[in-house]
Amino acid sequence: MTTLERNTDEMPAAAQAAEHREPFGALAAYIQRAGSGERAALARLQAEALQPHQFAALARALLAAGLAPEQWHADTWPRWALIAHGMALVGHDGKHKLGLQLEQAGVSESRVTKLLTSRGSAFTQLLPRVLRLMASKGVAPNWRELGELVLCEGSSQRGRQARAEELRLRIAGPYFSALARAASKS
Repeated sequence: MTTLERNTDEMPAAAQAAEHREPFGALAAYIQRAGSGERAALARLQAEALQPHQFAALARALLAAGLAPEQWHADTWPRWALIAHGMALVGHDGKHKLGLQLEQAGVSESRVTKLLTSRGSAFTQLLPRVLRLMASKGVAPNWRELGELVLCEGSSQRGRQARAEELRLRIAGPYFSALARAASKS
């Protein structure tokens, strides 16, 4: 399976081409352009318990971003719901590293450590809290990094588990470096 957890053998050629586009930027752009009602529905998503009106808003957003959710496994929907929910809450900034953004938002070392060491439902419960904190500080995360972590986190596939660990380290490095630089300036 690909990062997006689709069965590409069953996908039409147009859907396979869309998969190679950058889905996080496309989804963020759709959410930014969406009307206030659509954004509100996405911001209220409950990833583990999608309601029918939320499911419709999520499906519209995913299709507008060029994704092909009709080929997804059942566990992929809540992952993308968490991503869309986060984007609707705080936006997307793909220009900076997520670790730097976490430090810039003043997310505490203990909270970042909890986020990066949590797995499964603990991760999905903690992430929206961190995102709300970032939103309160006006700092949007890099969803290319964070979104890929959400998609890989908790996977039963070894390669995806390894990728999730690699992403965690990629996030931690810049965060702790920025934290050390800030401490040395004090």
